[in-house]
Amino acid sequence: MREINVGIVGTKFMGRAHSNAYIDVPHFFDVPFKPVLKAACGRDAESLKAFARNFGWQSTETAWEKLVARDDIDLIDICTSNVTHMPIAVAAAKKGKHVLCEKPIAMNADEARRMLDAAQESGITHMVAFNYRRAPAIALAKQLIEQGKIGTIRHFNAVYYQDWLVDPGFPYVWRHDVKEGGSGAHGDMSAHTVDLARYLVGEFEAVNGVQEIFVKERPSTDGKMLPVTADDATYFISRFQNGALGSFLSTRFATGRKNYLRIELFGSEGALVFNLERMNELEYYSRTDEGLAQGFRNVIVTENKHPYINAWWPPGHIIGWEHTFIHEVKDFLQGIAEKKPVTPDFFDGWRCQQVLDAVTESSVSQKWVSIAV
Repeated sequence: MREINVGIVGTKFMGRAHSNAYIDVPHFFDVPFKPVLKAACGRDAESLKAFARNFGWQSTETAWEKLVARDDIDLIDICTSNVTHMPIAVAAAKKGKHVLCEKPIAMNADEARRMLDAAQESGITHMVAFNYRRAPAIALAKQLIEQGKIGTIRHFNAVYYQDWLVDPGFPYVWRHDVKEGGSGAHGDMSAHTVDLARYLVGEFEAVNGVQEIFVKERPSTDGKMLPVTADDATYFISRFQNGALGSFLSTRFATGRKNYLRIELFGSEGALVFNLERMNELEYYSRTDEGLAQGFRNVIVTENKHPYINAWWPPGHIIGWEHTFIHEVKDFLQGIAEKKPVTPDFFDGWRCQQVLDAVTESSVSQKWVSIAV
């Protein structure tokens, strides 16, 4: 099997998830390349060494510029804070490296456009890590929609609930700084639901939103109180180009909810419901069912005929959150080998960022904001 040398930037939460994906993907899927964990990059030398040792990365760098410049790296995987996505991706593209970038793609749509332009000019394969597209239940929902099972979509509703900021004493982290993250819950969580909406429904036409910072200051590690500049919660409503309506809420103040992402699609002929906390299930309602049989049915998405499942376990044996990243890497490697575009790519990241930016603009102007075509 041919090999592809991977360099990863960022060694925390997402760095771990992506590393696991590179390790597991050749053991379960017939991929064209075996990923080689060639080099890991992080700012803290000690934690970087531990990360590399735990996952088997062959070498380390403490500056992403050095990683990108290495001739023995084919693929750059970006798992850093949002402010660094654009410079790393653009530099990697100019060096001819394929790029997998965590979401949101950038700080704003202008940066995202620069990333897209650089990727297209270089001819690299590029992907944004909207991993929830790779949940088999979501992929099945896409198939059912394309088959016309729920007819014309009228509504897309999404909530993404977390509660890790409910305690006002929770310490200040980079996600509280708009200069580091571009936004707070909005970019981190709404990015996922906006991408799923584009994937399942279509392009946005206009949005109207509101954002709030509930706790204005938080303690730093040295005890100083620092101002919170990134949103704790974002609500918005939308119109889609095809006439559907949408509602979205992302918040880190949903007391009791840890990582609850639920989407609902209501169409002229049926409906679909997905809940990330029950990610192996898809609720489906069809108007064609008759009499006492009519009602929501709960589909357990673990059959061999379901998307991605044939690589895993017998029917009824559920898979987990980490598998979405393995599916993502599998598709990315296939795209590189076949020299074909993979989705979601930097175009999708840019279009998603346009929506996110418009919501933020709307929250300031308190008006509807149209999405540029």
